[in-house]
Amino acid sequence: MNKRTLSNAIRFLSLDAVESAKSGHPGAPMGMADIALVLWSKHLKHNPGNPKWLDRDRFVLSNGHGSMLLYSLLHLSGYALTINDIKKFRQLHSITPGHPECDITPGVETTTGPLGQGLANAVGMAISEKSLGKEFNRHNCKIIDHFTYAFVGDGCLMEGVSHEVCSLAGTLGLNKLIVIYDMNNISIDGHTSLAFTENIKKRFESYGWNVLDNVDGHDFNKIDKALKSAKNESSKPTLICMKTIIGYGAPNKKGTSSVHGAPLGPEEVKLTREYLKWPYKPFYLPKEIYKEWDFKKKGQQLEKKWRKKLIQYKKLYPKLHKELSRRIQNKLPSGIDRTLTKMIKTNNKSMATRKSSQVTLENIGPLLPELIGGSADLKESNLVFWQESKAISKKDFTGKYIHYGVREFGMSAISNGISLHGGLRPYASTFLIFSEYAKNAIRMSAIMHQPVIYVFTHDSIGLGEDGPTHQAIEQMASLRLIPGMSVWRPADLSETAVAWKSGLIKDNGPTSLILSRQTLPEIKRSVQQFRDISKGGYVIYNPEANVDIVLLTSGSELHLCIESAKMLNKEGLNVRVVSMPCMEEFNSQSNSYQSKVLLKDSVPKLVVEAGVGDSWDKYLSSTCDKIVMNTFGVSAPGGDALAHFGFTVKNIIKRVKKLIKNTRR
Repeated sequence: MNKRTLSNAIRFLSLDAVESAKSGHPGAPMGMADIALVLWSKHLKHNPGNPKWLDRDRFVLSNGHGSMLLYSLLHLSGYALTINDIKKFRQLHSITPGHPECDITPGVETTTGPLGQGLANAVGMAISEKSLGKEFNRHNCKIIDHFTYAFVGDGCLMEGVSHEVCSLAGTLGLNKLIVIYDMNNISIDGHTSLAFTENIKKRFESYGWNVLDNVDGHDFNKIDKALKSAKNESSKPTLICMKTIIGYGAPNKKGTSSVHGAPLGPEEVKLTREYLKWPYKPFYLPKEIYKEWDFKKKGQQLEKKWRKKLIQYKKLYPKLHKELSRRIQNKLPSGIDRTLTKMIKTNNKSMATRKSSQVTLENIGPLLPELIGGSADLKESNLVFWQESKAISKKDFTGKYIHYGVREFGMSAISNGISLHGGLRPYASTFLIFSEYAKNAIRMSAIMHQPVIYVFTHDSIGLGEDGPTHQAIEQMASLRLIPGMSVWRPADLSETAVAWKSGLIKDNGPTSLILSRQTLPEIKRSVQQFRDISKGGYVIYNPEANVDIVLLTSGSELHLCIESAKMLNKEGLNVRVVSMPCMEEFNSQSNSYQSKVLLKDSVPKLVVEAGVGDSWDKYLSSTCDKIVMNTFGVSAPGGDALAHFGFTVKNIIKRVKKLIKNTRR
């Protein structure tokens, strides 16, 4: 069958779906249809019958607004996506949402929409493939051996995150990453020359990429040749610049911004059918086209061949096979609980919780070969590089530590890609204040339910002399607002160890660890109190008599509250202290447990936390108060800054007495 007929099937499924939905982006699917046909029919290793096959090639549509391109490909190839699903494009509860969502549609590798992040995810997938290959492959049996392909548009390459991740990809020599750039020169506002004039070829060559420039994206032979060349590259990632016509086939709108983000309209659809000699009614394709497109049998054969190899691999390397199986099943190795318990019993020194995190990693890191991650050029500050860490590089990919450079956004989006690939557990680290640079990628972790662990140090005004530009104020509260995010702010080694374990066992969303720069004392606990840490909130100090007031706190302010409570108890005031390292975990506990910890609304409560206090309001009644941050910080030594804003035992005692006095009137 004529290849153009096969690619036109993509075009008309796409424009018909957009037309039916009365919204969407027909231009990119129509322009990239020829490229997609060649890639998916001749090069992409995949199995529609098993979208999660471990050794499949990954395909990422970074320009996610062109979602109908991907849905058309999945439908035509034989994935569990029907013509009725295509007809429900962009409708409530459909599996064809406006932008691709990885946990909704079979065959969608990642959720894309925010431009540039799909490209970053692809870099993460390529890192995973290379890392796992180095760990598990043997010369006579390559069990992890696939490519990562990404489609990107002008918008993806305009976004700053593309610079961050592509620079790193070149530095790491990710040769099995192939990015196809849709050079149609049209954005929503008009021609890209309005805002985008750099030399893409030179830009990517400076990153250390192999660049194939000015490939005709409508010439099937040239597309095929370019893809073959890219797959033969042995030391660099490849960018293929494909010249296309946006809205290809629409006689009046092709090559214009009017076809980018709106339906063609009934008249233009009619003219497009005439122009491309497409005789079929909307949403109808003859059996001959489906037969030519169908990839189910070939996909089954490809996976069957791999599974035969896997059987051989199991016989030759049983220990490696067992370890790989554990990783695929997302099972943690045994011994972590025992190791953490021993660690806590033998370490009672005062230390910053960033140091507590490092101590934890020193102990559990050797048990977790799947743990991979790094820091945004803050290794010596974030302390996520433990003794047995080894950095990966272009020449040696056997390590598990990634030097991300000053690329917070890119680091976080890459971590999502690593997680999505499977087989590795990523973490990413920077100062809490710089979570702002990474916020959209962090949000995407939550949307995609990816268990990325974010390690944020230097958590408050306790940072000190670097001043308000570096002192986190509202960041912790904003992280707590993200649905599905677990935010832990531990007070010492015990709480930090539990926080790390909680992040590791969580498999349906991200975790943020909020850690201090300043040294904090290790707090004595009973066995039950230690067990209760995992509940997110628990009573750490309690008077023998009826409670007059409850102090609610987290992290570095916990020891201040305990000291204050002890002094107040000597004065005849009965003060309970509740440590709340993780609100999300506490909120998931039973109502009876929460009530047991917080007591009745009539019992006054004072919140003490060095950040904005809005997160605590759900636990407070009118008879409550807060010592929190309502302004930005100041440049001063950490202790002086904390004292300046009232985070002292003296001020806590003063505020407790005032609150009790007011409630007893």
